[in-house]
Amino acid sequence: MSGPVDEKVTQAVLMTAKDGRLSCTAARKLAADLQVSPGKIGEACDLLKIKIHSCELGCFK
Repeated sequence: MSGPVDEKVTQAVLMTAKDGRLSCTAARKLAADLQVSPGKIGEACDLLKIKIHSCELGCFK
């Protein structure tokens, strides 16, 4: 991890996730909207115990 996750990112992930899950597409859009790297969204998901699903790269199921 590259450092603390901004509160704005954390709150956006919480508001976007449904039932503790966030799609890869939604995570990438959130990153673009917030002008942060997709990795920062991933870090926020890790901290919040939110699972990424429907991965466009086939990494997560």
